[in-house]
Amino acid sequence: MNNKKDNNKDKIGFQKLIAVFGVILFIGKLAAWKLTNSDAVFSDAMESIVNVISAFMGLYSLHIASKPKDEDHPYGHGKVEFVTSGIEGALIAIAGLLIIYEGVDGLITGKVLDKLDCGILIIAVTAVVNYFLGYISIKKGKRENSLVLISSGKHLQSDTITTLGVVLSLVIVYFTKIYWIDSAVALIFGCYIIFVGYKIVRKSLSGIMDEQDPDLLNQIVEVLENNRKTEWIDVHNMKIQQFGASLHIDAHITLPWYYSLRDAHKEMENVIILLANNTKRTVEFNFHMDDCRPISCPVCQIKDCPVREKDFVKRVEWTPENVTSVIKHTIS
Repeated sequence: MNNKKDNNKDKIGFQKLIAVFGVILFIGKLAAWKLTNSDAVFSDAMESIVNVISAFMGLYSLHIASKPKDEDHPYGHGKVEFVTSGIEGALIAIAGLLIIYEGVDGLITGKVLDKLDCGILIIAVTAVVNYFLGYISIKKGKRENSLVLISSGKHLQSDTITTLGVVLSLVIVYFTKIYWIDSAVALIFGCYIIFVGYKIVRKSLSGIMDEQDPDLLNQIVEVLENNRKTEWIDVHNMKIQQFGASLHIDAHITLPWYYSLRDAHKEMENVIILLANNTKRTVEFNFHMDDCRPISCPVCQIKDCPVREKDFVKRVEWTPENVTSVIKHTIS
């Protein structure tokens, strides 16, 4: 429990750092835009506004997600991370549309840029800071299974890519004096930012809608298959829900019908302990015990079963398909 609290404090502390740097970098880019009158720099400054808003939203969501379960939220508050990440993605997409608008306006009116050398220096520094903050945020988010930190990190790194593009365009304009290049670059990166926003929204919706995570399901099934016992006749009807960094796993396990309640419960607990020991995430389990039926005999590997009604035919390998099926394993 203490480790979980420490992890939450650590994540919140790091998100505060991202928020503070977001404000500083936004002020720097705003100054560069005023100096240069560049559409490309404006596009970078607009994304930084989203960075600031997203950072504080992420901070709020991490605070809410760290709250313990209560009567109104029996599964905790972890899903708020999906909601705030979705809003962040939408804001990024809106920023992309505004950037495209400014780029088109710049191409039509024909802007003249000024003080490009100062603008290049300021924007280049923000790119370096953003990249390292994004790298640390993604690494930390993956380690602690935090969608908020991962989304923040990806946003910061996408900002780095656009910022480097802005720097390159300013350098080209500085030497060539072809000013329409600046607006064209703004258009390109506006489209890119919209795409990044879409991907973040898509990821968030999959979490809100409890969309199955194939990689996570494969990992769990692999652990079960590699460590299965003959008494575990089958595991089926498995469902996995994600609540921020936490998981909730529902499943049915088929056990010999002649087991006492105590023995059957012990085997069910063995499965739960196995899965809990093979994941770094907090997991809540809800396993249902099923008694075996004659249809299970062909796949049951208990050699000295005292009540077998049909011959054993073959061992059925557990896969994501049959473990998530609502039907008990058998051979047609």
